[in-house]
Amino acid sequence: MLHALYLLGIAAFAASGVLAAHRANMDPFGGLVLAFAAGISGGTLRDLILDRHPLYWTHDWLLLVVIASVGVATMLYLRRRELPRRALMVVDAVGLAVVTVIGTRAAIDAHVTPLAVLILAVLTGVTGEVVRDVLCGEFPPLLLREEVYATAALAGAASYLGLHWAGAPDTLNTAVSAGLVFVLRMAAVFRDLHLPRLQRVSA
Repeated sequence: MLHALYLLGIAAFAASGVLAAHRANMDPFGGLVLAFAAGISGGTLRDLILDRHPLYWTHDWLLLVVIASVGVATMLYLRRRELPRRALMVVDAVGLAVVTVIGTRAAIDAHVTPLAVLILAVLTGVTGEVVRDVLCGEFPPLLLREEVYATAALAGAASYLGLHWAGAPDTLNTAVSAGLVFVLRMAAVFRDLHLPRLQRVSA
């Protein structure tokens, strides 16, 4: 089940990469580059920190096929239809929710400290978005522009960790935590919620 869920999250991130490339007026090769960058960056960083080798995507051909297939399918869709309003954020929220939960589970399995679990979960969830935005020339990335993004991932990771400590089954942990991340992110998008800015204190 976890592998199928991971493929869903990776597929969502791959689609978000192509949507971002389309918005940035990139060519098809650029779209595929962003699909792979968005799809595998978070898990790659997590595995490098945990010193897990070989990297997960180097021996999972199905994952790479999913990224390429979703990337091509998304590009074909965009040749026939206009980019739906807020489509990038909705698809990206699906990827964030799923990949954050997978990152939490991987960190727990690695027997790291609770704080490290939260950090690794957030890094797994948000790194693909950061890499995608940087490659698109968007600076600062979405993550750093007052958005409820990393905070949504953090809430989901904390929820999963708490339910895990309480002895809840993994299926419930996954559903509740991924749902929480998605709902928080969508609430921020459709309600235009933002974190407060860092402001200079006037003298």
